[in-house]
Amino acid sequence: MSEAATITSLEQVVIRFSGDSGDGMQLTGSLFSNLSAIYGNEISTFPDFPAEIRAPQGTLSGVSGYQVHVGSKKVYTPGDLADVLIAMNPAALKVNKSSIKPTAIVIADADAFDANNLAKAGFTTDNPFEELNLKGVQLIMAPITSMVKDSLADSEMDNKSILRSKNMFALGLLCWLFNTPIDRAMHLLESKFSKKPAVLKANLKVLADGYNYGHNTHSSVSTYHVDPTVMPKGTYTDVKGNQATAWGLIAGAEKAGLPLFLGSYPITPATEILQELAARKDLGVKTFQAEDEIAGVCTAIGASFAGNLGATSTSGPGLALKS
Repeated sequence: MSEAATITSLEQVVIRFSGDSGDGMQLTGSLFSNLSAIYGNEISTFPDFPAEIRAPQGTLSGVSGYQVHVGSKKVYTPGDLADVLIAMNPAALKVNKSSIKPTAIVIADADAFDANNLAKAGFTTDNPFEELNLKGVQLIMAPITSMVKDSLADSEMDNKSILRSKNMFALGLLCWLFNTPIDRAMHLLESKFSKKPAVLKANLKVLADGYNYGHNTHSSVSTYHVDPTVMPKGTYTDVKGNQATAWGLIAGAEKAGLPLFLGSYPITPATEILQELAARKDLGVKTFQAEDEIAGVCTAIGASFAGNLGATSTSGPGLALKS
């Protein structure tokens, strides 16, 4: 980093990851959240899934997102407007226009902002930032796709597998931007991909490329740092909302002195509740995977008449069917 660059200390920051469903934004957001938590920051996260099963690539309806609120003090929500947006394509930028601050930092894959993808996202000019009136944002246009292809050109991976590593480049850029030691991110990847050595090797290489790109190409850009939270010594863990819901149902059934029954039809992101409870037969939990949402709620009602604490779970369109 050059002498012109400065490190700005922040009390909190909201980061939003956004791209196509296959761009790995959920994983990238989850990894950065874990890195922040390991460092000692308070975090609150919010995954955002498209309603469509598989929308056409590059379209507005196919955008998937993940938001994390990182703080040096107590954090109670995933945050409102984002300070930083990672936009892997024009559709991600357009969908999140109203979800970022006027002076937000936008990290975008320059290779994805071509005429074809701009048209898919409904842009009529070749300057989407001007078209969306995003004149105040701090823009980092990085040729992520082409750099990842060049980096892994000598690997034995096919093109589709190579492109799946783009999210690691974005993670490396974020590690640079927030002065997160890259070795921490490497340790996380080594743990997650230990059984896939080829994928691990590729992801580690691309992660380092993203970090070095930020460090070398944008050396005069101010970077940031969020101090760790002052907390009592102890053992801490993270918990997802779906996990907490499942555990709460188990605890509620225990307090009520009733066996727990969950009748549910799998639907993202509520499926995790069914999966979590299905693994707890040791606690007497009974689960039933129904053929649709209506059958799921009907089995829960029937189970409650039979003396169980009956429950069901759903999300989005499933709730519409049940009502």
